[in-house]
Amino acid sequence: MSVTKAAEKKASSNRRSAELLDLYERMVLIREAERMCGVLFAEGEIPGFIHLSDGQEAVSVGVMASMTAEDTISSTHRGHGHALAKGLALDSFFKELMGKVDGACKGRGGSMHVADLSVGMLGANGIVGGGVAIAVGSGLAHKLRGGDAIAASFFGDGALAEGVFHESLNIASLMQIPVLFACENNGWSEFSPTSTQIVFSLEDLAAAHKIDYRRVDGSDLEEVSAVASEIIDAMRRDRRPRVLECITVRARGHFEGDAQRYRGAGPAPVDPLAKTRLLLEEAGASAGDLDQLSERARTQVAAAIEAARRSDEPTLQSAAEEVYAQGVKP
Repeated sequence: MSVTKAAEKKASSNRRSAELLDLYERMVLIREAERMCGVLFAEGEIPGFIHLSDGQEAVSVGVMASMTAEDTISSTHRGHGHALAKGLALDSFFKELMGKVDGACKGRGGSMHVADLSVGMLGANGIVGGGVAIAVGSGLAHKLRGGDAIAASFFGDGALAEGVFHESLNIASLMQIPVLFACENNGWSEFSPTSTQIVFSLEDLAAAHKIDYRRVDGSDLEEVSAVASEIIDAMRRDRRPRVLECITVRARGHFEGDAQRYRGAGPAPVDPLAKTRLLLEEAGASAGDLDQLSERARTQVAAAIEAARRSDEPTLQSAAEEVYAQGVKP
């Protein structure tokens, strides 16, 4: 190998390591935010139900690495990671979950309906599969406006049994809409194994609707980001839909407080953060530097929580405000 080629190979390796480190830092921040969501929920500072995404960070971060501010996404009841990976500010995130007036949705959406249109986050959705058709509609808008923006819908494998999912696949294929159907297959549909709920595979459904399909290891950040980049680049060119199935894990219960009596003994789930950290250490990153990323995440999350605590609660009178929109132009 020539000196020039060796230098180019080293430079390419350094770029990949730097990119992986950046994505790892995003995963660390999401994990810390989710950890503190659990703490705040237990202490009564977050109302309602929360569904945490521990173990699925590589999917949201890996896919979002190839998306821009113009691209749009819809999410699920387990959508904190998607929102943060798409660019939702930490303080706005915690203010929303804690029901404060200057949260992302003025405290009205909470955990399961957090949204921020300014970063292309169309909203999490408390209804299983409820965000899929929204993303298809957004993808159609992108197509009609021109340009190369795309939409993506994140959903769990439980959504495969919902009629709206099948309808969305059909219309996306029929009208050639640039929407990415990103399935986080963690093997569970609430409290039941998904295998007891459906008799078909997502690959079969994609083929039946003539949509290109790929499957990745959802715990492998490098694989998710590489395949997602390839898919999204192709979508920007041909303006067609795609299906991406990410085999992942749900490290916590269906909701926070779930006793998980339905879960039997099994192998420990693969942690995408631990897996990525090992890759970074093998590439030369020091344990001290990686620990500093974790400490920085704790500091950022703690500051966002304190800002949320100082924020005002909504008044009773404000409950009747912004119930509907006025002066909206089609």
